[in-house]
Amino acid sequence: MAYSGDVTTGGAPDVRDLAALTITKVSVGPMDNNAYLLRCRATGEQLLIDAANEAPRLLELVGDAGLTAVVSTHQHMDHWVALEEVVAATGARSLVHAADAEGLPIPSETLTEGDTVTVGDCPLEVIHIAGHTPGSVALLYRDPDGIPHLFTGDSLFPGGVGNTDRDPQRFASLIDDVEQKLFGRLPDETWFYPGHGKDSTIGAQRPHLAEWRARGW
Repeated sequence: MAYSGDVTTGGAPDVRDLAALTITKVSVGPMDNNAYLLRCRATGEQLLIDAANEAPRLLELVGDAGLTAVVSTHQHMDHWVALEEVVAATGARSLVHAADAEGLPIPSETLTEGDTVTVGDCPLEVIHIAGHTPGSVALLYRDPDGIPHLFTGDSLFPGGVGNTDRDPQRFASLIDDVEQKLFGRLPDETWFYPGHGKDSTIGAQRPHLAEWRARGW
């Protein structure tokens, strides 16, 4: 079956096979968090985006191939409940933006805008999107044989940007970064994978940017 990105807590993962990278999406409870396991098809190296919860389930997904790194998209607890256990079991590096590092339960290597995180032969560009938290990041994989793939954490969803608790300054920062760094740089066919719920494309959401800015959330 073709990849849809529609997963449910406790349900089966959905797998997308690209030419060089395999993306496995799974939802973990209790808050329907998405976790993404990326595997380089050439080297077998694996990276996890958001060790959100259900460590045994995530470790089963990782399997015997091991894990080189876990990237936390931001410091909110529902995205790292399983981080300590996953890192202890696999020896993976823990990576997070410097501005969110103090919010994590274990010491972590820090990321900044423009850094590259590699999964085997596949590079992921770090894009800093401030607003949902000070150090939220998106990760961009530019597939040389296809469309770009963007992992947005809680900064961008189908239907709007992430929660900023109605804080005007935080919202302005988030919507500006999303508009300039994501919609301003990436083509419509870019597929994005959020921290909760269904996936979408930049093109499907682009017509609604002005609406989001006007409503203020």
